[in-house]
Order: sequence, then structure tokens, then C-alpha cells
Amino acid sequence: MAYTHTIGLQCYRFADLRTLLAKASPLRSGDQLAGVAATDAQERVAAQMALADVPLRVLLNEAVVPYESDEVTRLILDSHDAAAFAPVSHLTVGDLRNWLLSDHASTATLTALAPGLTPEMVAAVSKLCRLQDLVLIAGKCEVVTRLRNTLGLKHRLATRLQPNHPTDDLAGIAASLLDGLLLGSGDAVIGINPASDNVPQVVRLLHMLGDVIGHYGIPTQSCVLTHVTNTLQAIERGAPVDLVFQSIGGTEATNHSFGVTLALLNEAREAALSLQRGALFEDGQRGAHVMYFETGQGSALSANAHHGCDQQTIEARAYAVARHFKPLLVNTVVGFIGPEYLFNGKQITRAGLEDHFCGKLLGLPMGCDVCYTNHAEADADDMDSLLLMLGAAGCNFIMGVPGSDDIMLNYQSTSFHDALVLRQLLSLRAAPEFEAWQQTVGICEPGLTGESPRLAPHLPAAFATAIQRLGTS
Repeated sequence: MAYTHTIGLQCYRFADLRTLLAKASPLRSGDQLAGVAATDAQERVAAQMALADVPLRVLLNEAVVPYESDEVTRLILDSHDAAAFAPVSHLTVGDLRNWLLSDHASTATLTALAPGLTPEMVAAVSKLCRLQDLVLIAGKCEVVTRLRNTLGLKHRLATRLQPNHPTDDLAGIAASLLDGLLLGSGDAVIGINPASDNVPQVVRLLHMLGDVIGHYGIPTQSCVLTHVTNTLQAIERGAPVDLVFQSIGGTEATNHSFGVTLALLNEAREAALSLQRGALFEDGQRGAHVMYFETGQGSALSANAHHGCDQQTIEARAYAVARHFKPLLVNTVVGFIGPEYLFNGKQITRAGLEDHFCGKLLGLPMGCDVCYTNHAEADADDMDSLLLMLGAAGCNFIMGVPGSDDIMLNYQSTSFHDALVLRQLLSLRAAPEFEAWQQTVGICEPGLTGESPRLAPHLPAAFATAIQRLGTS
């Protein structure tokens, strides 16, 4: 089906929905690299105007990646909740944007609507939004998940404590771990990217993290970010696996490039659930969100698995994969892939807010690694801007990296101090169970009425000394 829009005497024609979505996408280097971007700003505006008039039902009937050859497309369409979609089924893409900005779109209505939205719908509406629209709409969403604590509540901001080390040295990991805990980081997860990605090393790191969490009663979860097949082997060897990690993409071919299928992800989830490592909460339910996914615009293009689509639409499709497995955490590593896909700070900022917006509308517990590589046209000022907007948008979690410089992965992210600044500026707090633990061990003390807890004026020396010993044990 072709789509058209006329500006002045110029009539723009877009051959199909895939082309229309790509041409309507705000400029980014990855779409230029793929040859799918609009040729100029006027064509982009024409595509956005044409897209605004497309009925949402069309996005259910015209697949951007063929149904017959792609299991992600089949998952999206076969699992679509028609009853949840019904309240907005009569709208166009432009109408949906207007409705989302209205007072009719409350937290409750957006939660009920999420199963009725498809990735293509939320990607389409995001292309019509200003940055403030992306922030305002996402800020209405609340996605709560639980394993050993409660994440995603309103007015809360969690962090992933990321104590990576270039040689997986336990003393170095312990030093970063201590630094993060004493600065209030780690309620989302204590997650290590292993330098040596083999099963014995994964098991070793899992036992170390499990010992720390268990001995000190820290209400959080651990994860070693290794391939899902390594995690399955670690489970077989009796390792204390809390979360199963995997990078995922928005097409079957992208996931094949990562070495995964939907069936394999399901097997891993079932294996993790069988361990029953979640906490038993006051309502009698055990925490059962055991998956941790990471995504990023450009991964499909880098694998030549994008099917001629723009990278933001394919990224949104990855969220359908994540949604199916009921994850604890989903993280868009927005600037990590490099300037070939997001060239500068402006493009990284836009992409991070789009990803968070799309994930939240689809019902996902979205976090963001506010980051950039050293060869991108970006700097810490760009990241400060994105970080602040994500905080205002209700982002579930961000990264906590010592000094914001990951010495193993060689990229720039957010520091423990950045999270403290954001919590103070926006009156955000850590996960409730983690916050209570911090006060119990003396890391922080209650703030004034209505204020966030504050770091204690004197560090708990006995606690610090005990964790430091882990590196030599």
C-alpha cells in the first residue's frame, strides 16, 4: 500500500509502510548508512504528515518484516490483545499522539492499553513527538517488577551497580562494588560484564556476588552478563543465578546473530524460575521476574538483519520480544554501538528518549545506559541533558559505573554520583527495600519530611572493611 503527501507543488510518495516509517524517522546516521533515511527535511516532514493520517489498524495488517519468515513478527501479531486495543482502535497515528498527551491517558489507562499496542504503533507515534512529548507521555507510565525488591514505583530511581574489571580481578571488582554500595547504588542489580566469557569464570563471579548479597542481606539481585547458554550451564552447575541476561533484537535474523531464539529464551526463563530465588513479599507472592535484556538502536543493521527498516522501528520490535518474557529489567544501551548508528549527542539524546518512551508504552520496565563511545561526537554535557530528561520521564533505572568510565568495556556512562544528583534534583528515591537496608547498615539516614534519604556523614567502617576482604578471600 502506497502513502502520499503533498507540500506545495511537490507530491511525495512512499511505497509501503516500511518506507514511510523510515522516511518519517528523525535524522540519524544509521538510517543514512542503510540508505533508508529521508533525503532532506522536507521529505521527512511529508512522511511525518502522511504517517499521522495512517489508521492504527493498518499497522496491524501491513507487516514491516514478513510474517512467514520472521518469528518476531509472528509473536507480535499472534499475541496482540484486541480487547486492550479496542479503546484506541478507531484512531490514526496522529490521533494517538494527541490522546496520549491528553488527560484521558492516565497511568491506569496506559497500563490497560499496553498489551493492545504493537511496536510499530509506538514507533510510529514516537516519530511525531517532540522531546518534551516523549518525556511527558512516558512519565505517565508505571511498570513495576519484583525479584528481591520492588522496582519501577513512581518517584523511585534504581541503579545497576556495574563493577566491571578488565581482568575480572576479584579485588578490583570488590573495590568498585564497595564504592557503589556506599554511594547508594545497586538496587536494580549488581551486574558484571565478564572480561573472560567462559562458564567457570561466570560461576566464580556469580558465587562471589551471591556471597556478598547473602551475607549482608542486601535486597537486590545479581547478574553476570554472559550469553544465555552460559547461564544455563551455570544453573546446571548449581551457581546462584538470579537473573538471566541476553542481548536481543527486533528481528529473527538479529537474534540469530546473537545466537538465540525465542525457544531458547523461554528455556532459560523456565530454568531460572525453577530456582525460586525471588523474595517472598508481604502479599504472599514470590518475586518472579527473572530476565534482564539489553538492546540498542543499530544492532539489526550491524547484523544486516534490518529488512530495509529504520533502526528505531526495529528497536521497538525488540521490546515485543522482551515483553513476552516478563523481564525484571530492560536496558537500552543507547550510545554504545557507535557513531555509525547515532552520530552525535543530539541523535543519542533523541534515541534514548524514544527507546524509553516506546518500551514504557509497551509495558516494559525500561532503563537506559546513558552512554557514548569515545569516537562519537558527544560529551558529558550531552549525557547530563539526557539523564535529566530520563529522570523526569520516570526511567526505571540507570547505570552506576565508577567515575562514569567503564575501564573494561571502554565507554563513558553514568556514575554513582550522577544517580545521587538525579535523586536529589527530582526528589527520587531508591527501591523501598534497598532504601530501608541502606539505613539499617548506616549507609544513609532519613531525610527531612518529603525529602530523599541522605548519605550518612560517616561511612560505616565495619561494613566497608568486611566487603574489602572479599577481594582477597
